[in-house]
Amino acid sequence: MKLRPTDFRKIRNSTVAAVLMTVVGAASLYFTADARKNAQLAQKNSAQQRAELDTKLKQVRDEEIEIKEKSIIFNKLRERGIIGDEQRLEWVELLKNIRDKHQLLDLDYEISPQRPLESTSPNDVAYASAMKLQLKLLHEEDLLRLLGDLRNQANALIAVKSCNISRLALTPEERANSHANLAAICEIDWITLRDPGKN
Repeated sequence: MKLRPTDFRKIRNSTVAAVLMTVVGAASLYFTADARKNAQLAQKNSAQQRAELDTKLKQVRDEEIEIKEKSIIFNKLRERGIIGDEQRLEWVELLKNIRDKHQLLDLDYEISPQRPLESTSPNDVAYASAMKLQLKLLHEEDLLRLLGDLRNQANALIAVKSCNISRLALTPEERANSHANLAAICEIDWITLRDPGKN
């Protein structure tokens, strides 16, 4: 079968249409693939942004919980009188009440001037007043009760730096008339915190 020039005219339109359809199909495939790639990239970016936002939200929630916990501790310290000015007269009253409650003998004390607890910065907030405490004891438990009551009731944090207990050298006659067998000397820090809101 031979093709004549008139046959070429007949198939030309079909050939052009086929070529156009091929070009349109190829373009459609290219743009579809490109659109799919862009959609996948957008999805990946969206997932990454969501993960970052979730992380930041978790951080904010954790910080909020931490602030609430610290606020509760701060309020408890303030209620107890640990935050604010020293209240030495109340400390003295507390010592007298503990002495009377436990019937302690010869309780003497000496309080040193207040000093910054740690001189690491010019904006110190923790201060300590050293107290030298001397008393006579019937037995060691008297000292433990005294220190326990101070820790539980004082409007300061109590840090016991040292306690030395020694047996009293008593004659048999003194021992019969005395209720004390031991002498104790303790060094205690009464720690208070400056109120950051009162500068």
